[in-house]
Order: sequence, then structure tokens, then C-alpha cells
Amino acid sequence: MSGQLTERLKLLSSKQHLPQLKLLTRGVEKESLRVDSNGKLSQQPHPAAAGSALTHPHITTDFSESLLEFITPTSTQIDTTLSCLDKIHRFIYSHLADEQLWTASMPCILEGDNNIPLARYGNSNIATMKTVYRQGLGKRYGRTMQTIAGIHYNFSLPASLWSPFQQQDQSTQDKQSYITDAYFSLIRNFNRTSWLLIYLYGASPAVCKSFLGNRPHKLREFDEHSLHLPYATALRMGDLGYQSSAQAGLQICYNNINNYIDTLRKAITEPHAQYAKIGIKNDKQYQQLSTALLQIENEFYSLIRPKRVAESGQTPLGALRQHGVEYIEVRCIDVNPYLPMGIDADQIRFMDCFLLYNLLENSPLCDNLDRQRISNNIQQVVNYGRQPNLMLDSLDGEISLQTWAQSLLDGIEKVAALMDQAHGSQDYQRVCQAQRAKLTDTSLTPSAQILQDMRAQHTPYAGFVLNQSNKHAQYFRQRPLDHADQDYFEQQTEQSIQRQHEIEQQDELSFEDYLAQYYRQYEFL
Repeated sequence: MSGQLTERLKLLSSKQHLPQLKLLTRGVEKESLRVDSNGKLSQQPHPAAAGSALTHPHITTDFSESLLEFITPTSTQIDTTLSCLDKIHRFIYSHLADEQLWTASMPCILEGDNNIPLARYGNSNIATMKTVYRQGLGKRYGRTMQTIAGIHYNFSLPASLWSPFQQQDQSTQDKQSYITDAYFSLIRNFNRTSWLLIYLYGASPAVCKSFLGNRPHKLREFDEHSLHLPYATALRMGDLGYQSSAQAGLQICYNNINNYIDTLRKAITEPHAQYAKIGIKNDKQYQQLSTALLQIENEFYSLIRPKRVAESGQTPLGALRQHGVEYIEVRCIDVNPYLPMGIDADQIRFMDCFLLYNLLENSPLCDNLDRQRISNNIQQVVNYGRQPNLMLDSLDGEISLQTWAQSLLDGIEKVAALMDQAHGSQDYQRVCQAQRAKLTDTSLTPSAQILQDMRAQHTPYAGFVLNQSNKHAQYFRQRPLDHADQDYFEQQTEQSIQRQHEIEQQDELSFEDYLAQYYRQYEFL
């Protein structure tokens, strides 16, 4: 444990600052495929009862019409966050009829790219841009890869804690610059240690054969319909999932915000030969937004992102340049098929301790060798995480996964003790102890449990997840919303449709001019 972590923990333990730990802010974005009773991807449009996917505050779509995304407001209370997520599920299930939500990250039974419908958002310029962006993703990477679901976890510190940290560091920066640098420190540490989250919570050790089709792979056959790796934890985070060979050479630097913005800006504005072959239009139909390596910032596949709420029409990089980092978004969380909502309070508690630890701990700057180590470690844990005596590469040299994980948990438990002190509980330390048990007994990990249950039930991957999905569907359908909550969601539906209509009426530019105006913003970053 570094001297910086010790001093930070001492500062937070004071009577003045300890209560501020109850004000950590979080939000959850959870993706789920809609499937039919046979576990095949739904071909039905976005449910009408969910209103406009463009403007609804809680219910939208990701890549496909069939890939729902549920969004909670930010909250300082874990119970409030999960209660909102629970109500969104219950509302949707009251309108799904013969469909279920697929409660896993790796997708259901697929029948090729042509049976994966792109998400639609209406007739406005922003709606068209969203759909064309997805068209581009399909052209570049194939639509099947885009059916992978995940959970995004948004996290920020209370504003009241930044000044004490800054005073302790004797920093003369302006406050927002200090905050931004601190979040980038968190990101660097997170990248080095995120393999631990993947080991502990990875829940995608197998896939349905339909996901790969005839594509080459290195997986082993589990049964007639399933593929797996025996020690895998989260195939979603490996070569099968959110990876791109074209992006492999994109060296994103997290040492400071200017390097980060400049590198991404270049990837968004300079043509890329591979995508230039696709072209922007074909017979006047848009194929993608641009021929650059990245159409927009979201195309960069990363484990974690620095974020700032952007103004309408503003680019995410523009918002970061103008105002700095506001919060971070963690993107490496699998949907846990054993949990009705894919995540629970205990996982959130550990996430909070893990992220706070990475913020408080000393964070060396990274270089190309460090980035390579990070990538190699993640791939090792993704594919072989539960293999006995697995070795990883740290800044101090080669080390076993168990030894490094135990050391990290030593520091994380120090944070958990403070969180328990602030909340008057033992929950945070209890959760950390449960994670230690997963290190000594790999069968306790979700990835191991999934393979064990597939074997015990003599069922393929798709059959196992469909059974879990049916159980969770029953759980939500048996608990209808009360009148007040039902009225709230129905009002949001009506208002979202009205907002979409207003946006469509306000458009004055052609889509071509709108797109040119949008990309022109990058010239001034």
C-alpha cells in the first residue's frame, strides 16, 4: 500500500470527511436483447409502450431494435438505483407479451446479419445519424458482434471531497483541471487492475455456435450447439467481443486530457484506408458516417471512459475539452444470468470500493509498454482466468494472478472499512471477503458456475440462458407496478413521443449539411 493511499485514507477517516463517502454518485445502463419463446432474436420493432427510443429518459435501444438499454438516473443511494432499474424491467415486461429479456452478455440464437434489425429513432437528423452510425458498425465489424450486451456503470465523487484532496496535494491547479487529472489517474489504475473485475464477475465463458457462424475461432466445442474455453471468464471482452483489429494500433494515452482528446480527434477526422473502401454512400444510401478509423467517439472500444454530459448537438470530446471530466463510465461488466437485473447491490458495493481504491492509490503515467502489459493481462484473464497458477505481468514484473489479486484486495478492503464506517454497516467488508473466497475456490466465480450448470443440466449455452431468462421474466411479471409508477412510465412514454415529434419539426438543415456541421466541431478542439 503506497504512502499516497495511506494519506488519502487518513484524510477520509476524519469526522469532517467520512460522511462524504455516503455521497458517491452512481448510475447504471443495462442492455438486454429481446428474444422470442425459442430463444431467437426478436424481429419485432421497439415496443410502442416504451415510447421514443430517441428521447425516453429510461428506455432506449443500443445497436439493434431488439437490443434494449435501460438507464437509471444518478443517485447516491444503491437501493434507489436498483429500485429504478427494477421498475423499468417490470414496466417493460408488462408490455412484452410473448417475448423475454435475454439475461446474459453473449447473445441468443442468431440467424445471420440480415436478421439483426438496426435501431430506428425517427426522421430527424439526429435520429438518422444514430441509425447510419449503426449501419457503419455493421459494415465494419458485422452485426452479430453488436448484439453483445453489457452493463455500464457510471461513477463520480461528491464535489465536497475534491478540495480536501487538492489541499493535501498542495496543488495550485484550478479545481476542474485537478478533478480531471484525478479521474485520469483513476482510469490509468483501472486499466492496470480491471482484470480483477473480469475474473471476479466475468459471466461469459461460453457462446452459442450461431454467434460465430463460419468465422474462425480458437474456442473448444462444449456440445453440439455451444463453444467455450474451459478456464474463460468473459469472452465478451476478448477477441470475440468488443475488439477491433483496425483499432489495435490506436494508442490512446490516458496521461492527460489533451493527449486523450487529440488522439481520438485524429482517429475521427483522418480517413482510414480500410473504411474508405466501403465509402460513405452507395446508390445515395448512407453506409457509414465517415471513412475515418472512428465514426464518432463511441466507436472506440474501451474498458472505461472519461465522461461529461454534452449539450445538445455537442460532441463528447468538445464537452470534455470545454468543461473537463465529470464522471467515469465502466464498460467491462458482464450481465450476470443468475441475477434478475444482471447486477445486484453487493456487486455495486465492490465496484464502489474498487473504483475509489483506484482513485486514491498512486497512479504512474503509462507508456506503450504499459499499454501492452494491460492488453496482455486482460486477454490472459478473459481466456484463461481460472487456470491454476496463471501468471500476469505487473509494473514490477511477473506475478501470479492470486498473489496480485490478494494484494489489491488488501488495499480495497481498507477502503471498504471506511465505507462501512461511513454507512454504519459491515456490508462492504463482507463483499470483499466474498471476493477473496473466489480466489481460493474458482468454482465460486460466475463463469465457472455457468459451465458447471450447463454440464449438470445437460443443456447448451442458449438453453441455459433461456431457462434463466424465463425465471427472471416470471419474477418481474409477478410483481406489477403500482398505479403511481405505472402512471409515471406511461407519462414518460407520451412525453418522449412528443419530444421526438418536436425535434423532427425543428430540423432545418439537410442531413448532409447537419453531418458536415457536426464534424466541423472537431476542427476547433
